[in-house]
Order: sequence, then C-alpha cells, then structure tokens
Amino acid sequence: QVQLVESGGGQGQPGGSLRLSCAASGIIFGFYNMGWYRQAPGKQRELVARITSDGHTNHADSVKGRFTISRDNAKRTVYLQMTNLNPEDSAIYYCNAALRGDDYWGQGTQVTVSS
Repeated sequence: QVQLVESGGGQGQPGGSLRLSCAASGIIFGFYNMGWYRQAPGKQRELVARITSDGHTNHADSVKGRFTISRDNAKRTVYLQMTNLNPEDSAIYYCNAALRGDDYWGQGTQVTVSS
C-alpha cells in the first residue's frame, strides 16, 4: 500500500519560513519523481516544485528564489523549504510521486500565511 504523509504545515507569518516534509512508503522511493503541488480555495491545483529521481529540480515562477525542493532517498522523504512567505502562498500543499503510469498523492497539509 502506497502512502505519502505530509507534515510541517500550519500557520506562517509574512516573510517567515516553513518546511514541509513528505514521507513515502510502499514505493521504491529512489525511482520516483517527486513533487509538491498546492491548491488554494477556488483555484486549480498547481505545481509548486518537482525533483526528479536523479535530483534535477524545477520550481514554479511564483516561488522561484523563495522555495526549495529537496529529497533524502535514505529517509524516503521529500522536503519543501519555504521562505519569505506571503499570503498568496496560503493553500493546501500536496505531495506527489510519479513514475510512468504510477501517480500517487498525499492527503495534503494546510499552509496559512497571515499576520
């Protein structure tokens, strides 16, 4: 059974930082491309950042220079370091694992940025 369990969400302040984690089980983690997506109320789910199985990354323009995705294959975990938060970053953040036809999602973690 595949499980992606996100943690680290919560309340953040404008200009502040949060780090999200996603622990994976039930997959050969090192083979999978991992990603973080987010969905704000009334909006479509959007890609935030992605990291390939060999460590190549890409980040959405809206978070470039502020957010950083990374992975630790030994811990089967992918991270999203978020800095310089702003209220527009408020959303549910979802972890994704993808490999060819396989596509798995976590349950999501809420991030709210407000003063």
